[in-house]
Formats: sequence, structure tokens, C-alpha cells
Amino acid sequence: MLFSSMTFIFIFLPLLFISYFSVKKELRNTVLLIASIIFYAWGEPRYLAIMLLTIVINYLGAVLIDNYRKADKLFLILTVIADLSFLIYFKYFNFILTNVNNIFSLNISALNVVMPIGISFYTFQAMSYLIDVYRKEVKVQKDIYKLSLYICLFPQLVAGPIVKYHDVEEQINNREIDFESISLGVKRFIIGLSKKVLIANTMGAIADKIFIQSPDTFSHLTAWLGAVAYTFQIYFDFSGYSDMAIGLGLIFGFRFMENFNYPYISKSITEFWRRWHISLSTWFKQYVYISLGGNRNGLFATCRNLGIVFLLTGIWHGASWNFIVWGIWHGFFIILEKIYNIKEFEKQKHKIQTEVLMHLYCIFVFVIGWIFFRADNLHYALKYLANMFGILRVCPDDVIFSNWYYLGTFETIAFVAAILCSVPIFKNMLFVKSEIARIGVNVWLLVLFFFSTLFIAVGTYNPFIYFRF
Repeated sequence: MLFSSMTFIFIFLPLLFISYFSVKKELRNTVLLIASIIFYAWGEPRYLAIMLLTIVINYLGAVLIDNYRKADKLFLILTVIADLSFLIYFKYFNFILTNVNNIFSLNISALNVVMPIGISFYTFQAMSYLIDVYRKEVKVQKDIYKLSLYICLFPQLVAGPIVKYHDVEEQINNREIDFESISLGVKRFIIGLSKKVLIANTMGAIADKIFIQSPDTFSHLTAWLGAVAYTFQIYFDFSGYSDMAIGLGLIFGFRFMENFNYPYISKSITEFWRRWHISLSTWFKQYVYISLGGNRNGLFATCRNLGIVFLLTGIWHGASWNFIVWGIWHGFFIILEKIYNIKEFEKQKHKIQTEVLMHLYCIFVFVIGWIFFRADNLHYALKYLANMFGILRVCPDDVIFSNWYYLGTFETIAFVAAILCSVPIFKNMLFVKSEIARIGVNVWLLVLFFFSTLFIAVGTYNPFIYFRF
């Protein structure tokens, strides 16, 4: 079930809201847990068992770690192996098999494996809890229903943000809800819905029309148009979903960490990853980078650890070589910036020309990276890049559509909106002090909600990129 669907907005959410606030506080976790299971089973009921089995395995693993501290590392390893086994089988098995066939000239048939929605997200959340218990940073949760609520809480279940157990441990047990937090949650949800439906879907339609063609059938300028359109689509698609998840969390008393902080204003790739998919970045930092030694053992070890983290980041995103190359691409520039000590450089005062050049460098890197992310395969990505930089010969007679085919009035408006909303112009819009300003914001949000639901009702194009991760 999509957040940006009429079923969710006008049936599921109102019924849950009424049910949640109609029962005693002691029963609210139960209502949320049942609703979360229904939410997940709505789309893929056959894979509900995988998520429930993950919960049971991690519940038992954490109890064993806590009760038998002399063998806690063994139980940690066994439980993590079990978690990763589900992830590897459902997400990476056929990719591994294909590469084994290619390397050893074999012809082993692939299996008909369909990846459960959200498996990457809830697996990482389960592992977060397990590792926190092993490190004695949190107490073991002996109530399996509360652990189940943490892992399958519907706002962040299928696409994050990746919530770490130590961040919500107290909120699961006790949380206060007031009108102000509900109001803020509703407003945040509307903002996310608008970003998703009005901007991301519009940009996605442009990008899809271009990326569906062979790169030698459109102009170099069209190639850049497709790249920029997808750059905006993935940001507003994922950040919009995160806004909706954070808003829904506020409505029901949970405060999730921010997942995006205007990443496209960054002046380095290091800064970009402090602002992009923050929950994933911090997860890898806390549970992989620091475990490998972080930056404690010299520059070479630091660069090696960063390389491993970004290789895993690419692999996490998908079972395809283009995702791996995307991770390596970002890792290369992160390491380069580490070698040249970009943090110290960022602290210094620079001329405006230097600031602009750093920003352009960062934009160039992540836009090129998104080509690998969007392309169906590595061959297509390289061919597309060749077109963008004029290396691929394109005959004018072979170009089917001009750029104006992709850019109507509404698409042009959406591009302008995408640019404006990528910078923190409206960052404090929900926290204005003036009564007149608050009324203006509320009216504007109602207008956005009206048009968003109108577009959902009459439109057929409503994909969500991160469902496949």
C-alpha cells in the first residue's frame, strides 16, 4: 500500500486514527501493530511470514545474547547470518548465480525469486536492535510484541527512514501525543505527499520517456534533461516518502530522525552524504565503519574502511553491477576528499568563486552517479553517459523527439518548483510565528493537498523508487 494512494489516505489512515485514539493508552501499541501487519500484508501477504520470522529470530537471538554473555558473540554472529541469509536469498541469489554462470561458463537456471518489499529496511532495523543489545547500549526487549512494533511499524516499514532501536526504545514504552504534534505531523505528511505526487511523479514521467529509449536516438541536450529530471525525481520521491513517514510518526507519537537535509546544496560528496539518506549513512557509520576501526588507524585504514562502506552501500541498494559501480563512484570521491582533508577546507573562508566551483563539482558527481542508479544495466549507463558528453554519435535524423516534447507548461513549472524546493528557502515554513503567516501556510497546504489528491485520483503514474530496495 502506497502512502500516496487514495486507499491509504481516505480509508486506511482515517480508520487507524479513529481506532488508535478510541482505545486506552495501554492498547495503542496493539492497534498500531495490527495496523502495521495489515499495511504490509495488503501488498504482499505471502511474504508476511518472512518478516515475522525475522522478528522471532532476532527476539530469540537478543535474549540468548543477554542471558549467555560468555557466548554472546557466537549468538550475535549466528543471528546476523540468519538475517543476512534472508536478504541474500531474496535480493541477491539470482545476481550471484548469473555471475557464477558467466565466470565459470555454467548454465544453472535462475530461481523465480521475488524480493519482499522493504526487506532491506526491516533487516537493518532488526540488526540494529541485535547489535545494540550485544554492545549493552540497550536492554533486551522481552516483550515480543513491542519488538514486533519496532521492526514492522508501518510509517517506516517499507522504505525507511531506518530507525535504530536505541532512538525509539523509550517511545515504544511511553509516548505523549498532543494536538500540536498531530497538527505538525499532518502538515509534514502533506508536504511529503506534494513532493512525491506533484514534483517527483512529474520528473519521473520525463525521465522515463527518455530512459526508455536507446541513447543513440536522442540528442545530447535531451540526455542531460533526462539526467536532471531523474536527479530531481529520486530526491523528491524518497525525501517526500521520508517526510510522510516522519509526519505519520508524529501523529502517533513517534519522533523519527530526519532523513534528508537539502543534499543538493552540498559543496562536497562528504557533505552530500551527511545530508542524503541520513539514516542509512549513520547506520553504516555506527555498525560497519566504526566496527572496522573507523579513522583510528591512520589514513590508509580510514580510506579502506570508507571504501568497504560505500561498496556495501552500493550493494545494499540493489543486485546489479550498476548499483555497485554507483557505490564505488561515490566512495572514490569520499576517499579523495578524505586524502585532501576536505573537512578542514570546508571550515576555511573562501571566495564566492571557490564556493561556486565546489558546488558545481558536487552536482556533477552526484548527477553522473544517478545515471548508474537509474539505468537498467551497466552497458546502458555507459552508453547514456557517452551521449551526455558527446562521445556517442547521434545522427540528427535519428532523433525522434525534440526537448519541447518532454517539457510542457506544467513540467516547466514543476522544474522551477524542484529547484526552489531543493534549497532551504521554505525550511522554517511550518514554524512561522505570525498568525497571518500561519494562516497563509495552512491555506497553502490545503491547496497542495487538494491538488495532490486530485492528481492521484486522475493519474495512473505513481511509482515509488525505493520500494525495490
